[in-house]
Amino acid sequence: MSTVLVTGATGFVGARLVPALLEQGHEVRAMTRRPDDYTGPGKPVRGDVHDPGTLGEALVGVDVAFYLVHSLGDEDFERKDADAARSFGLAAAASGVRQIVYLGGLGSEDEDLSPHLRSRREVEKLLGESGVPVTVLRAAIVVGSGGVSWEMTRQLVKNLPAMVVPRWASTRTQPIAIADVVRYLAGVVDREEALGRVFEVGGGDQLTYAEMLSRAGKVMHGRPLPIVQVPLGTPFLSQYWIKLVTGVDATTAANLIESMGIEVLVSEHSIRDLVPGEPMTYVEAVEQALAEDRSPAG
Repeated sequence: MSTVLVTGATGFVGARLVPALLEQGHEVRAMTRRPDDYTGPGKPVRGDVHDPGTLGEALVGVDVAFYLVHSLGDEDFERKDADAARSFGLAAAASGVRQIVYLGGLGSEDEDLSPHLRSRREVEKLLGESGVPVTVLRAAIVVGSGGVSWEMTRQLVKNLPAMVVPRWASTRTQPIAIADVVRYLAGVVDREEALGRVFEVGGGDQLTYAEMLSRAGKVMHGRPLPIVQVPLGTPFLSQYWIKLVTGVDATTAANLIESMGIEVLVSEHSIRDLVPGEPMTYVEAVEQALAEDRSPAG
């Protein structure tokens, strides 16, 4: 088994990944800025991707490092994420790390990518700049309790008597359950055939954002809710609409919304050869997220 470092160990994805890796028998280090406050599984180690001087000690003896951090809530996120990825890749190479695993964003290389997706692509490249093989899993919306995208969906469905949606709601995407994301991430650890490769991961359905809202509404309310499309096309207007209805931070909402005008669908399925198993449908992912929301730990 491998010694694995998980950055973002207290976050939406990392908090679920750490126990999954431990279950596989790996030795897991949970990297956090405040290890004394960490109460989750694994061994807490101090580290901050925005403070390169803290990374060397956290990475000593590590075989595989998961990079699960971003600065999406910061207006200067592109620069900050680029600097952090470059520093992390350099520190990983110096420590002899065999593999970096990164969760990026879906989107065709031919598309005019949003700043959010463009930043994700830049991070992919910068992580491997110092020579450590990077395994990238590209996903669209990840559905699960505690995730920003799910919280936006849940609050919209909960608070609106009708689904009032902006123009970008007609764009198709391929949402994926957090359980499937974790399964795929854990499945590529220290796999020779995964080194230096990019995999696309998605759930069982390709849906527009409006269809996602409609299906979530049917699960939550037991009946389809009417959908009305309104001419809120710009990220500037949409971010404040999202903040008003859901309470999600306006900067984070704006950065996500800029990506919602771009169709992001899985175009190749090689991850299923490496990590077999059918992913959940969107309705199954919503039902699981709602069950976690209701549970004491959710």
